[in-house]
Amino acid sequence: MRDASLLTGDLKVAGRLDGRFFALLSALESTGSIRKSASAAGYSYKGAWMVLEAACELANQPLLETNTGGHRGGGTRLTEAARALVQVWRVLQERQEAFLSEQESWVLQQPAFANLLRRFSMKTTARNQFAGTISAVEIGPVSAQATMALASGQEITVTMTSAAAKKLKLKKGQSAIALIKSSAVVLVTDFAGYTLSARNQLAGTISRVEKGAVSSLIGLTLPGGALVTASVTNDALDALGLAVGQPATAVFKAYSVMLAVAEK
Repeated sequence: MRDASLLTGDLKVAGRLDGRFFALLSALESTGSIRKSASAAGYSYKGAWMVLEAACELANQPLLETNTGGHRGGGTRLTEAARALVQVWRVLQERQEAFLSEQESWVLQQPAFANLLRRFSMKTTARNQFAGTISAVEIGPVSAQATMALASGQEITVTMTSAAAKKLKLKKGQSAIALIKSSAVVLVTDFAGYTLSARNQLAGTISRVEKGAVSSLIGLTLPGGALVTASVTNDALDALGLAVGQPATAVFKAYSVMLAVAEK
């Protein structure tokens, strides 16, 4: 199995027999128990019987044989036909992996598409993820600062340790992703003549309000279409009268931003 694959595919036989079904057959071969096999493959006991019966109808021959005792003991075992199906499935899996690996090698030669796939394949709890290009890097004895330009023209400033910047091998022109938790974003609707120290201040328009039991998620659309999500308390939501269509500014400190770059 490939690590951190960019391309994946769901393999099915006859449009319905998938990896879970063949995991059920494999578990049956080793345990001889429908109940244990169903649990191992993620089926209910009834669900396992239903899919096995459907498979037997598709195969038009028995896939299971039941023993009630004797020198081999009781339980359910696979027939030769079922074992042949499992073997073919394993070969199909190997061939699919080889095919996907070959196609992935081709995709990686297409920079724009490969970068897009990498960004989508990243799994993180941070609601705010912005792709851009490093436009400036300043590395000092202890800390470092990087500026990332978004395609829409806005910039995001990131502060980190010098060690982290060196580990990322940051340099101008490098593609990167900025990650910001929604709880780190403060929404400002009126600066009242004050200037904030936070380096990142992105102005936009509120486009979404999702009110929860205690807190709410506010979506702020920036010029160019990028979306910033902020998590605010319901008290703050009511106090500021936040509503769709209202102008606001998303404010977050440079050290609240995590930067990710693709490994070479």
